[in-house]
Amino acid sequence: MINEKFKEAFEKTKIAGNIAAGALNQIEKIIKPGVSTNELDKICYEYINDHKAYSAPLYYRGFPKSCCTSINHVVCHGIPSEKILKEGDILNVDVTAFKNGWHGDTSRMFKVGEVSIKAEKLIKTTYEAMMNAINIVKDGIHLGDIGSAIQTHVEAEGFSVVQDFCGHGIGETFHKEPNVLHYGEKGTGEKIKEGMIFTIEPMINQGKYETKTLKDGWTAVTKDKTLSAQFEHTIGVTKEGCEIFTKSN
Repeated sequence: MINEKFKEAFEKTKIAGNIAAGALNQIEKIIKPGVSTNELDKICYEYINDHKAYSAPLYYRGFPKSCCTSINHVVCHGIPSEKILKEGDILNVDVTAFKNGWHGDTSRMFKVGEVSIKAEKLIKTTYEAMMNAINIVKDGIHLGDIGSAIQTHVEAEGFSVVQDFCGHGIGETFHKEPNVLHYGEKGTGEKIKEGMIFTIEPMINQGKYETKTLKDGWTAVTKDKTLSAQFEHTIGVTKEGCEIFTKSN
């Protein structure tokens, strides 16, 4: 049950989150070899606009597009362009809708045609890590518990957790406290309280965890050029668990 004093924030976040999730569902329909990431951006922009919302990434701190498209060794913040998707690519599409003054932020992985067994395992492990963390969230746990749940699962599968980027509080502001690290130790960090709204969005690398940002100031890539994967949900903390606001296909 949601405490009455948090109900409005949860409902407004869910409306924005459903729009962002819906944009990902639309993008899924057209992903195939030969499609450009600009086409994905156009679908995202139009879907969000049609739902009388705004694409929060557009012009945010100078970002030029409505979503982020991060292919293969791109960890996050890839900028849509005329780049063409090819058979075997994996990509993350990250979408945030702003509706009635509230944000909903989500991302997921897509496969372009048949992908390698290693890529399949990376994607599966990343999703499982996010859901493992979401499943332990409730009033009273520590932020370190989230990081530990992710890191333990990921490293057991032979992958590494990116440390340069993290989840974040969200609501009427796009990014705010707390920072939600995807690695850490149980029982450490801030205590999570009922009513908090934040993202969990682990970025997992096939090789080492180090990243670097390209000259465009946005695109982050793996230093060793191995594959990277990410999933993201916006969630709201309840007394006994949490609610996911960004469920998509």
